[in-house]
Amino acid sequence: MTQERAGEVTANVLPPPTFDDVVAARTLIAPYLRKTPLIAAPALSELLGCDFYLKAEIFQPTGAFKVRGGINFMGTLSEEEKRRKLVSATAGNHGQSLAHGARLFGAQMIIYMPAENPNRYKLEAIRKMGAEVRTHGRDAEEAALEAQRVARDEGFRYVHHANEPKLIAGVGTIALEIFEDLPDAEVLIVPVGAGSSACGNGIVARNLKPRVKVIGVQSEQAPGMWHAWKEGHLRPHPLLATEHEGIGSSVPPELTLPLLRELLSDFVLVSDEEINDAIVLLAQSAKLVTEGAGAAPLAAATKLRQELRGKKVVGILSGGNLPLERFARVISRGAKRETAS
Repeated sequence: MTQERAGEVTANVLPPPTFDDVVAARTLIAPYLRKTPLIAAPALSELLGCDFYLKAEIFQPTGAFKVRGGINFMGTLSEEEKRRKLVSATAGNHGQSLAHGARLFGAQMIIYMPAENPNRYKLEAIRKMGAEVRTHGRDAEEAALEAQRVARDEGFRYVHHANEPKLIAGVGTIALEIFEDLPDAEVLIVPVGAGSSACGNGIVARNLKPRVKVIGVQSEQAPGMWHAWKEGHLRPHPLLATEHEGIGSSVPPELTLPLLRELLSDFVLVSDEEINDAIVLLAQSAKLVTEGAGAAPLAAATKLRQELRGKKVVGILSGGNLPLERFARVISRGAKRETAS
């Protein structure tokens, strides 16, 4: 199976990770990452009519969940593979995870990011971790095309942001921690960009807690994965206009899409404005600052309030790397709306 977008071709997709792969990943990453807190949110629980908890991946050393996958990926490379230069593309958090893992395990990493409006906070963080950053294109998809071209032309190892079982297994360790702390959890709400987190956590839920519902959430301004999940195809979607990197996609990855269709109980779309409202609400009610992808589960829970009533629900705060100027803008808009109402 292959997929194309303006010349992109991905072939020879690896088999999906197993539950045992997730367990092994936890052992590998344990020396490098502490368990993140599962935070009860009384004010949000009252508002939503359910017991709402926040899995705070914002406290990871890179500020986002993907570092679990980056460490697991780099830590399982052979010495020969680490000597070969690696290249990838990112909107931000994926690149940070690989840069962090590469620094830990002595690999050389090149990260491509969009040339237009990249998240400067994430770009500088990747550079500080020692990776080479190159910019290209209008968005992460175009940056990925260039990274793939360079990998082919120069013989580098291309690291796909989702078609890598070790990345998925690494981020699946989130659910292992959730079920340790909240064994009677009933619903997990997971932000979906390319789907690695929803897949990894869904694999754990299926094996440990098969009655738990795993719900994905994506921006309706970049709903490529949602359309692919609903319609069962790998065709690219033309809309990629969300202001929140990491919560939308254009090209559905070949590895994660079939898994999402198996593992998700539901998949909802929320608007960028609803995500912004959730950022404000998390700051006001939980005293936590999250980026748009991290706030999306709360936006989804608000939309699904009636369905979730009375249940124990965990929203995964996937990342907190929100540029201060964007946070200020979102908070200002929220304040103006409150004043107007």
